[in-house]
This record gives sequence, C-alpha cells and structure tokens, in this order.
Amino acid sequence: GFGDVIQGPWLMEQMKEQAVKVGTQFHHDIVNSVKFDDKPFLAETDSGITFNSKTIIIATGAQARWLNLESENKFKGFGISACATCDGFFFKEKIVAVVGGGDSAMEEALFLTKFASKVYVIHRRDQFRASQIMQDRVLNHEQIEVVWNKTVEKINGDGSVSSIELKDVENETTSELELDGVFVAIGHDPNVKFLDGLVELDEKGYIKTGFTTETSTSVPGVFAAGDVADSLYRQAITAAGTGCQAAMDVERWLDH
Repeated sequence: GFGDVIQGPWLMEQMKEQAVKVGTQFHHDIVNSVKFDDKPFLAETDSGITFNSKTIIIATGAQARWLNLESENKFKGFGISACATCDGFFFKEKIVAVVGGGDSAMEEALFLTKFASKVYVIHRRDQFRASQIMQDRVLNHEQIEVVWNKTVEKINGDGSVSSIELKDVENETTSELELDGVFVAIGHDPNVKFLDGLVELDEKGYIKTGFTTETSTSVPGVFAAGDVADSLYRQAITAAGTGCQAAMDVERWLDH
C-alpha cells in the first residue's frame, strides 16, 4: 500500500520499469489470432510478426461495459467509473449513482455507502436481476434509493459530473438528478475473441482454468491470468497474484 493516494498509470509504469531492468522484452502490438494445434504455439500480430513459443500466458483482461453515451467518455476518470472498490474513496460524503441491476451493481452500491452520503441505484426495469439476499440488503439500506424504470441519457458537468438526465422507459418523460459521480455496473466482457474458441470458456465467457494447475487452461501449455479468467474479484492485486502463479506454472511446465 501507499500512504498517499497514487494514480494507477504511475504504478503501471513503475512495474514496467522493474520488469525491463530484469530483462523483460516488451513488444507493443495486437495479437489477432493464435494457433494451439501444434508445437510451438503461434501468435500472429497486427504488424505481421508471428511469435513462436513453447508456452503462452493469456492476460488480456476484461473490458467494462459502458453506457455508450457521447457524454460518458468526457467524464471517465472525472466522475464516471466502473469500479467502486477502485474509486469509491474519492466520493466521501458525496452523492453517487450506480447503474445496473445485477449482483455486481448491488455490491457496488453497498460498498459505496461506506463513503458516499447517498447512493442511487438506477435500473431500467422494475425489478433487479440480482440474488434475493443482495436485493434485500440494497432495498433496506437507509443510504440507498432505487430509481426504477429509468435509463441514463446524458451526463452533465463542467470539468466533473454534476448531474445526469434520466428517461422513463414507460412514458419516455425525462428528469434530471443532481449528483457527484456515476458508477456503471452493467457487466464486463473478457477479451477472448482472438482465441476463436481454442480454449474452453466458462458460462460467463471467461477462460476456464484449473485443469492441472490453478492457471492452466484446457490446452496443455497455455495458461491464463488476471481478469480474463476472473469474473468475481477483478482487482489489481488478485490479477498480480494469478500472474505470479502463471509464471511459476510455466516454469514447471518447461522443466517437465
């Protein structure tokens, strides 16, 4: 931990510098496809380079689903977030909204009550998809107010978020809600399209692991780490932990 608040990009740069100093080679490119049916494995990139390797660790992460509003991009990092655990502290004694109706949205809303003075939960339907116990906790919490049958149409502010415009899905009337932050909790999509179904995925579309070791996939010699294989925790520290596990699994695989 750090005594003073730090920025994520700075921490990433420090990690990269450490990796470079111990001999890691970085190649900035996009992997378009992989081939696992023969050895060595092949990873074909956007620049036309093909990498050959005895093992591969897939650590492509997961992308948060956003509202796809033009005004949304303007305020990302300035009042709009997809991670309450990451950014909740910055909204101490402020008013925030969580958009979503699943378990993740319930968890985000409950977590934010530790910091925010009031939490709105905005859902486009008249009932949640979340488990009953999570619904009960949200519906009975004195700091949380649920806004049913509404969608977020626009986010307003001057430098930071000051309000959002809502549309009623039943009668299409609009209203404005003043607040300081918006947390989007409508799910994540793991970045697995380039794999083209070559490794087994779980029911949520994340890479399934644990076949022979904690990070092993359905293809022997291919391992996965971080959010691409984790639909539950999705934190930097858990991703780093599985990264360590994958590195050790690879070393043992190569020794074997």
